[in-house]
This record gives sequence, structure tokens and C-alpha cells, in this order.
Amino acid sequence: MNNIIEVKNVTFEYDDADRKDIILKDFCLDIKRGSFTVILGHNGSGKSTLAKLLNGLYKPTEGNVFVDGISTVDEKNEIEIKRRVGLVFQNPDNQLVASIVEDDVAFGPENLGHSPDVIRNEVDDALKAVDMYDFRKSTPHRLSGGQKQRIAIAGIIAMKPDCIVLDEPTAMLDPKGRAEIISTIKKLNSEKGITVVLITHFMEEAVDADRVIVMDDGKIVADSTPKDIFSNISLLKQVGLDVPQTTELLYRLKQGGMNITTDVISIEESAQKIYDAIHLEEI
Repeated sequence: MNNIIEVKNVTFEYDDADRKDIILKDFCLDIKRGSFTVILGHNGSGKSTLAKLLNGLYKPTEGNVFVDGISTVDEKNEIEIKRRVGLVFQNPDNQLVASIVEDDVAFGPENLGHSPDVIRNEVDDALKAVDMYDFRKSTPHRLSGGQKQRIAIAGIIAMKPDCIVLDEPTAMLDPKGRAEIISTIKKLNSEKGITVVLITHFMEEAVDADRVIVMDDGKIVADSTPKDIFSNISLLKQVGLDVPQTTELLYRLKQGGMNITTDVISIEESAQKIYDAIHLEEI
């Protein structure tokens, strides 16, 4: 099966005593195995609700979500779904449960009933994957925000998931912590072959993705490569999103009269485009 996740005509609504809030309606999405997908959207666009639907934490009001062909709606599939799709939240403190790093990472495999010898290997491998093995005997609350988030990711990796969904994992981190997490995510995808779905509001974090999806009001309004998405500056601004700083710079230079394209996103490409444009003007 090429798709690891399939969202089929899903409607999700919050139902309280006063009213029903429909967050997603007849929503469809496929996630390809081994891919790195970024989902962008302003607050209230439905992206965090989608994240929780992808690993069965939320159940659709209508429709279905399949992980490797297994329905998340059926309660008997609960453990298997969560083993295959791990979910990392915004605040790592909400996921850390033990007073020692290695005990925290072991929590998931223990709940899956793995033997002590297997757990030992899973914990060590997971900590090495996020470059936190040297901190295995440390106390989590003494670590930096970025280190805590890497421990939270290690706790998911130790359960050997096929896919990791990360719901704004860098939102509470400083630039150094953000860089650590994005580097870790890229490494897990490229070296371990883990499917990654990253939900973020930092445009720069989407630059190296295979695919970028833009959500607005519970719908997908754009779905393409990073280069295509970020060249559509008017759409992004229309749905309340920024663009990478490199793209914004080229956009403003073009508005100022420079003969330059805006369909590049890396710093190196942008610098070359500016150099070429200046050189052409001098000829």
C-alpha cells in the first residue's frame, strides 16, 4: 500500500450543550508512505484537529480514517493505530511522565508489553536517533525546551512507529531549539524512512518538505511542493499566513521594479537570483 494514511470524507464536530462546531466537513487526504508533509494554517483552520484524527486520538463524526488500511474508528484497533502513528504535541512537558530520561522513553514500549531486553534496545536506539543518548540518566525538567521535545520524540520512536505526526512541536521553543527539532525530524525521515507529518506556523520549517498543504476554515486550499506554494504569495496572505523571509524579500524587490522571479525559497538560490538580476540591470 503506497499510502500509509487515508482520510475519507471525514466530518468532525465538537458537540456541547449550546451548539455544534463543525471543524472539518467531508475532508479527504492521503499521506504517502515515507513522505515528509507539512501542513500550514492559521489558528482555527482545523490543522490540530486533523493531527489528532490521524492517530485515532479523535474519532470522526462521519467518514473514516485508515492507517495501513486499519480503521481508527474501531475501538479494538486503538493500540495498533497508536503504535503505527505517533503524535507529538506542542508542549513537551505534557508528554514527559518520568523523572529519568530513559524511563520516560521506555514508557511507551512498556505499555505495548515489550520484554525488558527489547525495551532496553528500543530506548537506546531512540535516544541515539535524536542525539540524546548521553542524557539518558538526566532529569527531564533540567533540560532545555528543545532537549525535552527531542526526548518526547524519542518516546514515540521507541514504539517503532511508521509515521510521526507533530503538532506545532517548535511553537514554544527558541530558535536554537527549533533548529534542533527540525534537524531531528529531517533525519528521521531521510535516514529511518519514517513518514513525517509536521504541522507548523513557521514557514521556514516547510522549505525542505516533499509536500506542503495549506488549510483554511477546515478545508485544503492549496496542496503542492514548497516552491509552488510559496510562490503563490497572494494566496498565503489571503489566508493569514506569512511566507519565508527569502520569498518575502524577492517579492518586495519585484514590487520595487526589479526583474526577478519569486519561485525560490533557499537562501543560496535567492542570493543567486538577486545577483543575476542586478548583473542584468547593469548590462
